[in-house]
Amino acid sequence: MHREDKVKPKNGVVGALDIGTTKVTCLIARQEGTRPPRVIGIGHHVSGGVRGGVIVDMDAAESVVRAAVGAAEEMAGVNIDEVMVTVSGAVYKSRLMAYDIGISGHEISDQDLRKILDVHRHVTELPADMEILHSIPVGYSIDGNRGVRDPRGMFGDRLGVNMHVVAAQSNALRNLETCLHRCHLGMQGRVVSPYASALSALVEDEMKLGVTLIDLGGGTTNMAVFFDGEMVHTDCIPVGGVNVTNDIARGLSTPVQHAERMKTLYGNCMPSPSDDHEIIKVPLIGEEQTGETNAVPRSMLVGIIRPRIEETLELLRDRMHEAGCEKLAGPRVVLTGGGSQLPGVRELACEILGKSQVRMAKPRYLEGMAEVASGPQFTACAGLISHAFESMTGIPGRTYRPKEQPATRFGRISQWLRENLWA
Repeated sequence: MHREDKVKPKNGVVGALDIGTTKVTCLIARQEGTRPPRVIGIGHHVSGGVRGGVIVDMDAAESVVRAAVGAAEEMAGVNIDEVMVTVSGAVYKSRLMAYDIGISGHEISDQDLRKILDVHRHVTELPADMEILHSIPVGYSIDGNRGVRDPRGMFGDRLGVNMHVVAAQSNALRNLETCLHRCHLGMQGRVVSPYASALSALVEDEMKLGVTLIDLGGGTTNMAVFFDGEMVHTDCIPVGGVNVTNDIARGLSTPVQHAERMKTLYGNCMPSPSDDHEIIKVPLIGEEQTGETNAVPRSMLVGIIRPRIEETLELLRDRMHEAGCEKLAGPRVVLTGGGSQLPGVRELACEILGKSQVRMAKPRYLEGMAEVASGPQFTACAGLISHAFESMTGIPGRTYRPKEQPATRFGRISQWLRENLWA
């Protein structure tokens, strides 16, 4: 993670905000001493002014953010002036980059790592309308020899790094920041949505061995691929649960709210022999006053839902193939987000993605988490809380920590000379 994205909890209190297409969720947590963070406030509200994970109506988005944050503040009994926030929608791009620097054969120090991990110094071809969101080192090399986990203390002439850079559209980030400012909130930090979800949904062994996290949201479906403990690829497609609901509403000529209800109560991705015999009463558009309904077999509903979920998973599969990260991800897939609760999604993911190990995820337990916040809709928010309370490092990346600074004045002077004059 780039050091600009690292934050320190203010007064031990952190607010996390996930602005989605269908819902806005907010968590407030406090950490006392060395105890784990405890959730003290929870707020959620039906979203508005957001489409495909991107703000399209500033007034509506401001209103729902105020409502969600206000509910969390009221429960917590504290007011917050900054929040960690997720970045979603098809506004960010993921790219692996490799470059190196000369080190003249001396011992590699923290100063050398800071130089090579200063991505702004090395990335010059970034489009003018894009802004670096994350820069994550995924492997080092010394004199062309790869596979180095921590190069400090080693010797060589050239130090190289493979860097995963995630850049987002500047205007989308500016709109997000403006929305927060209108709610009298500062942006304490920003994290791309699938990475935040992964911090809550994945376990350490999965990240090391290789795994694909798929966050099936309302307006978008986000993906993050992890290998050797680091995120090596992330992507987003502007298709989600809203598209399934709209397909049902069009296919059965029913109001959107009834389409959402039918999807929740009767929806399934996998057909069964009894579907033709189970009849569902479908309210018709424009006939709400009379209560007139149309009787359709459940198989018709399944026949509308399955193609859309198939399309979503096929798009993800194709994006993974284009990125060349299928083998790194291995056979493991973790599903989260509200769309993952649709029956049959797990089985369909196994079939479409060709993965043998697919599991459903929920947010990692945080002390004080109520039952209402234990569902996959709160995965990203829980991940933001975990990210905010991570110990600070002087070097970007969760894997590497700087060595202790020399305690004596002479030791500090010697280190400064070694790093700045003798390099």
